[in-house]
Amino acid sequence: MGSSTLAGAERKKRTKSTIVMIVLGALIITAFIISMNTGYIRLSPLEVLRTFFGGGTAKQELILFEFRLPRIVISIMVGAGLALSGCILQGVSRNALADPGILGINAGAGLVVMLFVSYFPTTTAAPVFLLPILALIGSSLAAFLIYVLSYKKGEGIMPTRMLLTGIGVAAGISAAMIVLTLRLSPEKYQFVATWMAGSIWGSNWKFVTALLPFLAILVPLVLYKARVLNVLNLGDQTASGLGAPVERERLILLAAAVGLAGSCVSVSGGIGFVGLIGPHLARRLVGPKHQFLLPASALVGSLLVLVADTLGRVILSSEIPAGILVAILGAPYFLYLLSRSK
Repeated sequence: MGSSTLAGAERKKRTKSTIVMIVLGALIITAFIISMNTGYIRLSPLEVLRTFFGGGTAKQELILFEFRLPRIVISIMVGAGLALSGCILQGVSRNALADPGILGINAGAGLVVMLFVSYFPTTTAAPVFLLPILALIGSSLAAFLIYVLSYKKGEGIMPTRMLLTGIGVAAGISAAMIVLTLRLSPEKYQFVATWMAGSIWGSNWKFVTALLPFLAILVPLVLYKARVLNVLNLGDQTASGLGAPVERERLILLAAAVGLAGSCVSVSGGIGFVGLIGPHLARRLVGPKHQFLLPASALVGSLLVLVADTLGRVILSSEIPAGILVAILGAPYFLYLLSRSK
């Protein structure tokens, strides 16, 4: 009787999680359609539909296919990548406040990208495809430094130490970036300032193509490791007792989180808090099991960045970086979580 009750409860949870993800997918599609219709030059739904099937003018095709669609696709990809990265970091460190932006991983990627963009042209195809790799190098160096400073032998990663170390590393890298901006030309300074605010600056199909391989490899890997994250949440000693190679799995998952965050930051700028808000909202909707939490986090992150970027293009008829709108929501939420944490 007890086993059948548990099985029934499990089926209800799966059904609820499936419904939640279907609803999130429908919301993303709705935001996608609205985003195609909005911008500095407005296109009616009928014009968008006609242009989408090849019946629009040359101007409408340029606006839709070369400006809006790549930016929308990148917003969805970046939101999913950053949210998955945050979900992994929270699971591995057992720290509800972990986020690639707060921990300094985004800042490490941003520093290397800023150095490259500042001193080399990005108008050719080759540098565009180099950006995710360079961002991965920067984020890996920052993550390695944070891991070493927050690890304690016999106890693993200390959650509080990890958070404080990440904040310190992020502050140091941000200070270095500010110093470097003083040596830039006005044009490059404007670009760097916009990038640091979290603007979706990589808004053409070359950037989509550059980012896609990283997500195509890392997202399936992360979803495959969902059960491992469930085991790691039980603590190192319990996970080891269950036969899990804790250190190896932790390093694989951290590498995946760093790869997702670094590659996404290379085309989206310094968007913060997506990796914090996305997993928390998803956890409230589908529960803590990573089989459901990971895909739900990706959907919430995609929806959050897409909505923020769309609103940024229409509020006050000016271009407001998506990172600013996400921070308006994320900063108070972070303080709320910090006040509730022990």
